[in-house]
Amino acid sequence: MSDDFRGRGGSPWGSPPGGGGGNGNGSGRGPTPPDIDAIIREFQDKIKRFLPGGKSSSSRSAGLILLILLFIWLASGLYRVLPDEQGVVLRFGKFTKTTQPGLNYHIPFPVETVQTPKVTKVNRMDIGFRSERDSGFSTGGGVADVPQESLMLTGDENIVNIDFSVFWVIKDAGNFLFKIQDPEGTVKAAAETAMREVIAKSDIQPILTEGRSKIEVETQEIIQSILDDYESGIQITQVQTQKADPPDQVIDAFRDVQAARADMERSKNEAEAYANDVIPRARGEAQKILQAAEAYKKEVVAKAEGEASRFLAIYNEYAKAKQVTQERMFLETMETVLADINKIIIDKESGSGVVPYLPLPELKKKENN
Repeated sequence: MSDDFRGRGGSPWGSPPGGGGGNGNGSGRGPTPPDIDAIIREFQDKIKRFLPGGKSSSSRSAGLILLILLFIWLASGLYRVLPDEQGVVLRFGKFTKTTQPGLNYHIPFPVETVQTPKVTKVNRMDIGFRSERDSGFSTGGGVADVPQESLMLTGDENIVNIDFSVFWVIKDAGNFLFKIQDPEGTVKAAAETAMREVIAKSDIQPILTEGRSKIEVETQEIIQSILDDYESGIQITQVQTQKADPPDQVIDAFRDVQAARADMERSKNEAEAYANDVIPRARGEAQKILQAAEAYKKEVVAKAEGEASRFLAIYNEYAKAKQVTQERMFLETMETVLADINKIIIDKESGSGVVPYLPLPELKKKENN
């Protein structure tokens, strides 16, 4: 760099007037900028210490290039794992460790390499049917049935045509990549095996009606157990039944049987409802009759006991005074017999030829008036 460019003070911007030395005291122009030439020379000296040969210009250039290449190679070991991924580090092709999301480092290629599979993606495996997209041809209904997978034998020796889907994610990327050769095929084989095992223990009626949820849970548990034994690194999230019907060849006859069973259940329910209505009423009537008979029994017994007590009381009085008791009994009897009869008394023994007449009913009417 020329002296003209540097200025009088030896710096590219020149020295401040008055020789202030760049400290800003008295000049007001601020501090003096650093000497760029000096910084470059210092950097070159440091590089020369690491280069072989020391003096040669070509050697220094080659060493600088090697140093830059080394820095680039080391920096290539940085890699980023996204939140929905896991990092799988391979050392000379052999699995060594799994890294979590974030910025990580590995020994650069060719010593170590990294794979980052998606571990939060939900994968789906259809068994017993294929969609038009998967099968590659159009069936008009959107799906194509696969009888080899869907036809299964139930515990009561019936055949059921069942289609279901299995949803799974990767829970351990290292095991997923290196412990199993065909992940999708493994999931499919395990799912079909588990479903056949569960169906073989169940009757056809629950499979077609209310027992599907239980079958799905049991199947998921068996699939997960098989995949864990394989150390597959796969997590089953759901088993979903798409269809459960009898085979197409007998579905019409089976529906007739189902309709007959429905009629039988309806008739049975109606009979039970009638019985639940009639039986309680009959029991109530029977209880009412029993209670009325019990009350009549108590009434008759009490009345008989009262009559017996009355007879004994009269007998005791009769034993004490027979004449008085007989007259009293006669009068009480006559009072009872003649209580509702109109009575007229005529005395035949009265003298002077006049018949005395006593109209008792007329007297009673006057008393009432």
